[in-house]
Amino acid sequence: MYAIIESCGKQYKVSEGDVVFFEKLEAEEGKKVTFDNVVLVSDDKKVEVGAPYVKNVKVEGKVVSHGKGEKVLVYKYKAKKNYRRTQGHRQPYTKVEITKIKTAADKAEVKETAEKTEAVKAEEKEASAKPVAKKAEATKTTTTKKATTTKKEA
Repeated sequence: MYAIIESCGKQYKVSEGDVVFFEKLEAEEGKKVTFDNVVLVSDDKKVEVGAPYVKNVKVEGKVVSHGKGEKVLVYKYKAKKNYRRTQGHRQPYTKVEITKIKTAADKAEVKETAEKTEAVKAEEKEASAKPVAKKAEATKTTTTKKATTTKKEA
């Protein structure tokens, strides 16, 4: 499964487990980052293309580190004028590891599993509550019968 996300004015093709270098993001190292601007999502079966973005899809990542890229030299020169200028630039970046691509289908699966676990828990509670109630009712009936029999004998 992969997705194409839009961030920092560029588009990136990402999949789970990828390490991507974005332009400097305002997030601390070790924190989660969520990318909502998903342009395209593809799994083995189908491809969803957004207009302009795909709804109910998010890409989550973890900030690994911040740093600077390699130096790029900018050289200005004008012939016969004795004009020469050299300038260097290092672009700051944020290294992000993509942890999960959340889709609407994943949310539906999560809801189904949550409902199943809730149903199983409810059944367990009912099953555990029923024998206790039966035992209590059984003891009540026997005590009332004894009381009635003692009244008749007296």
